[in-house]
Amino acid sequence: MADQQRKLEQAARAAWLAHVGGLTQDEIATRLGVSRQSAQRLVAQAMSEGLVKIRIDHPFADCMQIARDLSERWNLSFCEIAPADAPADGVAHHLAAVMEQWLRRADPLTIAIGTGRTLRSAIARLPHIDCPDHRIVSLTGNIATDGSTAAYNVLFSLSDLVTARSFPLPVSVILPEGDTRTALLAQQGIARVIAMSAEAEVAFVGVGRMDESAALLADGFIDANDLAALRKAGGEGEILGWAYDKDGQLIEGLSNDRVASAPIPPRETALVIAAAHGQAKLPAIRAALRGGLINGLVTDAATGAALLGQDRAAG
Repeated sequence: MADQQRKLEQAARAAWLAHVGGLTQDEIATRLGVSRQSAQRLVAQAMSEGLVKIRIDHPFADCMQIARDLSERWNLSFCEIAPADAPADGVAHHLAAVMEQWLRRADPLTIAIGTGRTLRSAIARLPHIDCPDHRIVSLTGNIATDGSTAAYNVLFSLSDLVTARSFPLPVSVILPEGDTRTALLAQQGIARVIAMSAEAEVAFVGVGRMDESAALLADGFIDANDLAALRKAGGEGEILGWAYDKDGQLIEGLSNDRVASAPIPPRETALVIAAAHGQAKLPAIRAALRGGLINGLVTDAATGAALLGQDRAAG
């Protein structure tokens, strides 16, 4: 039953891209990560299943329209939307499919990975993948505040599933003292990993809130005073520990002076895909979009519609 549903979803995607998006079969194949012949079969299946009428009669039609609107509004290079009636882990399911498509590419790639609960959930859904020519580089530190291996990190979980070479970042996300940051990041091994992250073709990151439920606070990287200072300075969200304001501009000073994560990969050369959803994360997602901190998004239909509605209302 689940396989049949996935096949229908894939057929609906292909039909939408062909009949609404106006893509060629080659373009559809590239977008879906399948062969040209498979793309042809998917479009034909959508026709035979009665999905193609005057409109695409499937929830994914709405999802793909939201993705298209968000892409146009924010000049996104990639956008994937989970249906509103998908289970709670629907975004993670979609993210896993996107990650798998990248991991299965034949040409050697550098893939940068951040952290976040949705990323962890997505990686748990990945199969074993042989991709020895790829490099997977951590964007955030792999060490918790007490010096132990960080439970929040996803690189090690991903390394268990793929044969790509992995490169951890042996630091904390945010250092307790800012004056050690320059010397630490200058160490050869750490500097090499950070340099590799800037060469990534694709990066997967989470988007953090800047409220009492902030992941940075829950994971012990900042305290209540740090959070209060960031919020007073206009903090709206964080990516890789880097706090930013409502315009998506990094906040000067404060905990940002102690961040040991790699910079967000340059969007001019990398596809930076954020995975985030939910009402509580709307301000952080919107600010990241506004500031161009990300150029890819995986979210759900409710969050996507809310982003479009609120931004349109704001003019």
